[in-house]
Amino acid sequence: MTHHILAICFDFGDTLVDEASEVKDETLTTLSGELIPGAGQVVRELKRLGYRLALVADGRAATYYNVLSQHGLYDLFDAFAISEQVGVEKPDPRMFVHALDQLGIARGDYGRTVMVGNYLERDIRGANQVGMISVWLDWAPRRPKVPAGPIEVPQYTIKVPPDLLPLIETLEQEQAAPTGSA
Repeated sequence: MTHHILAICFDFGDTLVDEASEVKDETLTTLSGELIPGAGQVVRELKRLGYRLALVADGRAATYYNVLSQHGLYDLFDAFAISEQVGVEKPDPRMFVHALDQLGIARGDYGRTVMVGNYLERDIRGANQVGMISVWLDWAPRRPKVPAGPIEVPQYTIKVPPDLLPLIETLEQEQAAPTGSA
């Protein structure tokens, strides 16, 4: 099946993993953590459906290997843009471009990629700046719930990770719809 959505990018904390459950060492590297209910199943289903997946996250690189491996998800990701390795943090556009470059997605196709995150100031702002489809996961209580300006307004909002699957189906249909062809 050919997808109109070319890639789905995820934040990590409070998007895939419950930040309250993270166990960190003295370097602030997360050693373990519990997934948000339904997050693992969503990642597995999107991969089963043939989507390319990327992680776009701030923090220590070992964190993502540790926790995603703990839950059998690490190898499902096709690209990683981790701030410790990229040298900048979200919402810097270079974080998002780094992931999309790894996936071989041209700048003209960024509008056919999705960024899912919990942090309006970082995830949504960054995705909107580069022209991605922004999806806010309004699940955790730890971040502001009101956009600080128009650039932080998400295109879509979901409450729990499983809400992403029907949204992706809707986005596929919207992307497939002809746009005024004669």
